[in-house]
Amino acid sequence: MDRIKPRKHVYNGMPARDLGSEGWHKPWSGGNGGNCLEAMKLADGRIAVRQSTDPDGPALIYTTDEMTAFIEGAKAGDADFLLS
Repeated sequence: MDRIKPRKHVYNGMPARDLGSEGWHKPWSGGNGGNCLEAMKLADGRIAVRQSTDPDGPALIYTTDEMTAFIEGAKAGDADFLLS
């Protein structure tokens, strides 16, 4: 994933459009009709996440440690209770 240098101050909940339209990737996608998350690696190493169906909506900004903990926890089943 290429790193994108944002045009201005990056903060959690900022409009995703302010990060630009280039560099967004769908790291995973399923049979959900295109309702996917898109992610972008920022120049400072953080990761922006947005809803693919709302590209102008808010971007959530995570550190690599936060994203690693989320992905490892999901793989380990730590959030499976949310699906029942």
